[in-house]
Amino acid sequence: MPVNFNGLKGFNGHLLALLAGLIAPLGFAPFQYWAVSVLSCLLFLYSLANTDIKTASFRGWLYGVGFFGAGVSWVYVSINQFGHAAPWLAGLLTFIFVCAIAPFFAIQAALYRLIAGSEAASHKCYMWMGFPAVWVLSEWFRSWFLTGFPWNYLGYAPIDSWLGSWAPITGVYGLSFCTALLASSIYLLLQRPKQKLFIAALAGLILPAFLGLLLTQKTWIQPSTAAPLKVALVQGNTPQNLKWNPDYRQHIIDSYIKSTLMNLDRDLIIWPETAIPRLLVNVRPALVPLEELLNESGIGLITGVPTHTGSGQQKQYFNSVVGLASAQGIYHKQRLVPFGEYVPLEDMLRGLITFFDLPMSSFSLGPANQPPMRLSNGQQLASFVCYEIVYPDLVANDSRNADYLLTLSNDSWFGDSLAPHQHLQMARMRAKENGRYLIRATNNGISAIIDANGNILKQTEQFVAEVLRAEVIAMTGNTPFSRFGSVPVLSFCLLICIALFTSNQATRKRHHRT
Repeated sequence: MPVNFNGLKGFNGHLLALLAGLIAPLGFAPFQYWAVSVLSCLLFLYSLANTDIKTASFRGWLYGVGFFGAGVSWVYVSINQFGHAAPWLAGLLTFIFVCAIAPFFAIQAALYRLIAGSEAASHKCYMWMGFPAVWVLSEWFRSWFLTGFPWNYLGYAPIDSWLGSWAPITGVYGLSFCTALLASSIYLLLQRPKQKLFIAALAGLILPAFLGLLLTQKTWIQPSTAAPLKVALVQGNTPQNLKWNPDYRQHIIDSYIKSTLMNLDRDLIIWPETAIPRLLVNVRPALVPLEELLNESGIGLITGVPTHTGSGQQKQYFNSVVGLASAQGIYHKQRLVPFGEYVPLEDMLRGLITFFDLPMSSFSLGPANQPPMRLSNGQQLASFVCYEIVYPDLVANDSRNADYLLTLSNDSWFGDSLAPHQHLQMARMRAKENGRYLIRATNNGISAIIDANGNILKQTEQFVAEVLRAEVIAMTGNTPFSRFGSVPVLSFCLLICIALFTSNQATRKRHHRT
């Protein structure tokens, strides 16, 4: 007997949508039970069965509350521990934030119901293909609307499964499509559809993983003939509450210099995001002796440090990556974190609570298409600061001609929460998408060396001062994703939605005439 998938009415349906969202983050790091992500999609799909657009929107919002409430619960840590807000206020602000971003799923659910039409047998194909296509387009919309929040895309969950082999071709959006397709295929199979749809749903269940298995044998890039680059990542573990204290500033700088002097057998030494808690122009004279020593040995130093341009009212501040000694170049961060690096509605919010006055929360956006960092051997590193590594197309665009990917971060803001693990997982996806070794240097963990297949070769513990020493290999060639980005998969999903919506409307007109 087929399962009755007529949907749930009233409170039960609302509760199912909320619970489906709550379990979704179990598919991401550090848990990585990626099958739970498929289950979450399946339950969400069931909660939307036979609902009107208004009800679907509300259940989508509830799913988003669960999804973000569990998945980005680390926002509470940032507001409470480092914004010095009382627990009740931090909880309230976190809840408001979650409720404010949950409408992304409300829009997704409404669009899905618009395309899927009724649950009649003739409309099952609309559900089967429409659900994953709408999911991907919704994630893309979330990546740029109001500066974007591309955190915890569905496609990150299966990164270590056979589906992960699609990453160099389709990027994370393609993995999101495959994961949602698994859910909609299971949903359709449970309804015992007619033979053609049964075969199609079975193919949707089996083919993505089977082709992914075959793709594990495909190589898009090759190691270059250059000698491996010997790197040292200095994880300073500077306490966040002391980082911007002027009395502690010299101690921080001295600790990084000391660790650097103990690793002069390396080709490149890397300090994390804002490792130097002072404007570069003010600290540069104190670094001259270290630069001269490193230059003599042909060693490059790359560090995160605040910089500025202009003067007076035209002065702009940037969260930057700077190359010193035999490393050359400067990169200004292009994607800023709300409240951490700039304050939306600044005139209204500045001064209300400490959280709206965090240190260095007045940065400006860096320009697009900045040149990569260059080493003395001619190799190049595409640089990204913290949050930027979660933007798939930004990384693909800037890394096409680079030998390595470099991301500097300060995950201290997240404390002992899910965020550092989720952040590392997303960085792994960028390495896998673009076929490049990724060097990740953080203030208090998790610093890591990730190979061109997205595997972690070495990593540090959290909350310890440590130097991670490793060798990285330059790769040649480009993956399909690094060449074309997300355009192919987004176009595919858009065409699916247009075709299904058009067909659905035509079917409705025929039924209306009869």
